[in-house]
Amino acid sequence: MPETPETRLKRLRLRAMRRGIKEMDLLLSAFAQGLTALDEADLALFDRLLAENDLDILAWVTGQAPTPAPFAALVARIAATPVLRPPGS
Repeated sequence: MPETPETRLKRLRLRAMRRGIKEMDLLLSAFAQGLTALDEADLALFDRLLAENDLDILAWVTGQAPTPAPFAALVARIAATPVLRPPGS
């Protein structure tokens, strides 16, 4: 059975907030709040990005390493996304 759009968004949001390091949980889950504004190509690209290593993504977002060309625009959008601190932190 093919994945419904609603199921896909839920899956991507869950994968964005359950990463290997807290920094990526915060960055990617903040960005994932706006997934409904992305088109099909950007959603597919975000899905591919989530398969990358957390430390690599963090280095790309913080500018510590060059971002691979396919992810450059998406990573720039993620880096520009405001991140709110979780309550109690």
